[in-house]
Parts: sequence; C-alpha cells; structure tokens
Amino acid sequence: MNKKEYLEKRAALLAEAEAALNSGNIERYETLEKEIKELDSNFEEFTKAQANTAALQGRFYNLVNAPVVEDNEGVIAKTVDTKSEFARIASERGKALKANQTVNYSANIIVPQNAVTLSSSGILVPTREASTLEPTFNQVSSLIDRVRIINRMGGESFKQPYVTGYGEGDYTADGADYADADTTFGLADINKAKITAYSEEDEGVLKLPDIDYDAEIQRGITIALRKKISRQILLGAGTTNTLTGIFSANAKAIDAATDKNIAAIDENTLDEIVFSYGGDEDVEDAAVLILSKADLKAFVQLRSAQGNRIHKVVVNGNVGTIDGIPFIINSACKPISSSDTQAGEYSMAYGSLSSYGLSIFSDIDVQRSMDYKFKSGQIAHRGSIYVGGNVIRKNGFLRVKKA
Repeated sequence: MNKKEYLEKRAALLAEAEAALNSGNIERYETLEKEIKELDSNFEEFTKAQANTAALQGRFYNLVNAPVVEDNEGVIAKTVDTKSEFARIASERGKALKANQTVNYSANIIVPQNAVTLSSSGILVPTREASTLEPTFNQVSSLIDRVRIINRMGGESFKQPYVTGYGEGDYTADGADYADADTTFGLADINKAKITAYSEEDEGVLKLPDIDYDAEIQRGITIALRKKISRQILLGAGTTNTLTGIFSANAKAIDAATDKNIAAIDENTLDEIVFSYGGDEDVEDAAVLILSKADLKAFVQLRSAQGNRIHKVVVNGNVGTIDGIPFIINSACKPISSSDTQAGEYSMAYGSLSSYGLSIFSDIDVQRSMDYKFKSGQIAHRGSIYVGGNVIRKNGFLRVKKA
C-alpha cells in the first residue's frame, strides 16, 4: 500500500463514518472508527518495515562494495570481511527478535522495546447489541385455523342444528299404517366467551433499543389470544363464558359411549382409531387425528420384529401424516405414552375438523395506551375477542382416553 492509496482509503472511511454518525447509526460508526485506526496502524508498520528494509539493503550494499586498500606490505584486501559482517548483523537481528527488541539497521543499534502496546481502545470493552429479534418455537396449534369458522359478528349466541340420524323403512301390509322413519335433529349451543390478554412495558423499551420490542409485544397479545382459543377447542368446559371443547361432557353432539379407551400405543392403535370412527356404512377418509407430540413420537418409535418402522410418519411442523392419515399436534392432549397421564384423561381426538364450529362474534381488538400509569412511564397493551365454539356434527369426533 503506497501513501496515495492509504490517504484515499482513509478519506473514504472518514466520509462513511461521518454519514453513519449523522444518521444515528452508532454501531456502524464505531465499526468504521475501528477500521480507520487499524488502517493507520497498518500503514505505520508498513512504513517502518520499508525503512528497515532499505537500511538493511544499504548496509549490505556497503559491505559488498566496500573499498579495497593496499596494506603496508602491498597486499590488496577489502577493509571489511563482508561475509562475517553480514552474519554478525543477522545474528544480532535474531537475538533482538527473541528478546522482543527492534534493530535499527541504519545505525546498527539495538533499541529495547520490551513494553508493547496491545490496545489503545480503553479499559472497557464496548457492548455490541444485535439489531434483530430471534423468534421462539411455535406455541399455537394450527387446529384454530382448520376448524369451521362461523361468522356471527355482533351476535352473542346461536344454535347450530345438525342431523342426528335417519329412520329406516319397513314392510307394511296394504291398508296398514306406514312405518315410522323420522329424521332426528339436534342443536348445538354456541355462546359468546370473552378472551383477553394484557401486558405492560416500560417506556424505555419503546425509546432506547434498536430492536422493535414494542411491535413484538403487540404481536404477542394476538398470539396469546390464539393460543388460548386453540387449546379451548379441546378443553373448553362448555359453561358460562367458555367454549365447549371436544373433550367436554357438555359437547352434546358426541355420544360418550363412543369414546375409546387405550392403555398404550402399539401397532394396532391407529387402525383401532380409524375404523372405530363414523357410521356403520363408511370408513371416513377426510378425518384428522389430534394428538400430543409425545404420542406422535410413540407412533414413530414403533418397530416390527425385524426392526423396521411400522408407520411411515411425515412431519411438517405442527401437522403431517401417519401412513397417510393427517394429524395435528396440540399440547392440550394428555399423552397416552406418559406415565403422568391418569386413566380417564382424554389423549386424542379423531374426526372431520369441520365438525367443530368456531363462531367469531368480534374481531381481535388490540390496543396500546400510554395514559395508564402515566406517572411511572408504563405502556399498557391489551387485546380481546368474543368467540364461541362447540361440536356441531353428531359424533363428529372419536375421543380417545387413556385406559
């Protein structure tokens, strides 16, 4: 690097640093400031090295081209033994390097340099903060997006009718009354429930960091509401101000006598569930298995006598297939494979997801207020939604309990 290149590069870095400072990008300014210092240091070392090399070359040239003189006895000889002198200088250089010293070749003087400057940036190491916010793992089951959405904006409750069965014709003699074959119906009550989420943050979180924590907190309110609803589709008690979940005794569309009791997951479990669902005339092919991640793992780990996997499991995040049977993971399911799950607790549900109606009575309303706790500088975030839900198809789900 010659002096011209050094000056041009230094000027460019200074201009960029000034622009970064003016724009408020302190992190970039500090990086450029460090690059300028390194450039200055490198050029200074380069200049010193050039000077030492030139001095050594000159010294060696003088030795090689030392003038010849005639001694008193008329013998022609060089005034200096070139080879031994050059060896002496090389030896001095090696000793100096070992002693952490620098040789001044121009004067052939060894200059002590045992005190070495390692850093000139100060005693404190500057803190570097990231400019991005890394996400966590998914915490919302996609079940909420797969059930049947019923739009009832502005309402409070309604009844969803469904067919419970059809009659069967019979032989009848001429002149006799026709056989009764009534179609029967049921009604699923879907009442509004209010679900809310609330969070606070200090005003410093909004004003100081480069990362937009405030936006993520607002997003977290929506996630919290969805997380609750997704679990309540299974666990909702069906009482006042709650959803009626698939596992609830108040899900009147499901006959509790159809529940399956399974003690452990084995090679027959999936077939037992699939062929127990639906009516006597069909094997349903559009049903989905809702289960825990732990039980999905148990299906994956099943092996034949030859050590091969029994099931072909394809996973894509929260969803996938087991031997072509779709599944959805939901942490509200109590794993059959876990010793902590008590007998009688619901572990899985299998059925058509359109058999559950999720009624939306209002949009999600997320608000931020700087008025509450104004004196202490707190910012409040809140969100709410009115929803309702219930099973709206006769035996729309086969429920699996731990035996």
